[in-house]
Amino acid sequence: MMSILISSTGFASEQCGAAGYYDGSLTKGSSMLREIPRVLRIGIGPHPQPAAQRASHLRRASLLLSISRRFTTTTTTTMAQQSPPQAQSQPNIHLYTAQTPNGIKVSMLLEELGLPYTVHAIDLTKNEQKEPWFLDDINPNGRIPALTDTFTDGSQIRLFESGSIMQYLVERYDVAHKVSYPKGTREYWEVNNWVLADGRAGTDAGKQTTLPYAPEKIQYGIDRYQNETRRLYRVMEKQLAKSTSGYLVGDRCTVADIACWGWVAASAWAGIKLDKAEFPNLVAWVDRIVARPGCNKGRHVPKRHTMLDYWSKSEDEIDRAAEEARGWIQQSMKEEARLSKV
Repeated sequence: MMSILISSTGFASEQCGAAGYYDGSLTKGSSMLREIPRVLRIGIGPHPQPAAQRASHLRRASLLLSISRRFTTTTTTTMAQQSPPQAQSQPNIHLYTAQTPNGIKVSMLLEELGLPYTVHAIDLTKNEQKEPWFLDDINPNGRIPALTDTFTDGSQIRLFESGSIMQYLVERYDVAHKVSYPKGTREYWEVNNWVLADGRAGTDAGKQTTLPYAPEKIQYGIDRYQNETRRLYRVMEKQLAKSTSGYLVGDRCTVADIACWGWVAASAWAGIKLDKAEFPNLVAWVDRIVARPGCNKGRHVPKRHTMLDYWSKSEDEIDRAAEEARGWIQQSMKEEARLSKV
């Protein structure tokens, strides 16, 4: 006769009967499931048990099976809720930018990473970056570049300041380390040094590139920022002289190179001629970056990059070019001063 033989262990009644058994551990849930074959065995028994005893054991086995299923489902759900969401496979990047040394950093990086993105060209001559829609939703500081993307939680995230944007893009999308190094490595921190040094170069070179727009020449300001910018160029020259790859850090082009390149490319506009005799490695590095398809394409976003054209122009030609923009820049400065008082 076929009968159901159930282990006489008290596990089902003593342990599963406790309301607080579940503690969120998948290990206990798995062990409970593994216990079922030992508690519940189906076979041919030579000595059938009384009906009442069989019914009691069946109830215990049923309770064990029910709790184990509930436990596993709850644990799986809890783990899914606690696990960090995975990055989406397709980015939804919108870049708000203009043709400036800061603006082109991000588009150069996006092209190097091969990421799709939509460009929103911001008209600086009309102070578009100061309009309410931009200040409220894109960058409260009213500057370019800025970027939005769909974050891992499905909602929009905004990034502003070029360094922050570049860090976000690299940490989220450069999993193959095309233009970066694994976090925590010696090279990772060295790249970080140069990206932050770009902030210094941008401050001084940036001020120097604005001097051509001044209504009058102030020699102290010209000398102060030209000398400091030239000093920074020498620092980069020495670093590149030691490099075996021709890039600032390690064996590849990284965000360090991309972050610094725009300010060096604008050297002539800043009043500094990069002579090959004085800066042989820096000049070669500028050309090396341009030779990269991604960087070369990215530097022309949202319109053609012209800073390298001024390398072959005279000071008078550069001054005439600056004169064309001097009017709207000074008007923009007045408008920004007015808004700062509101």
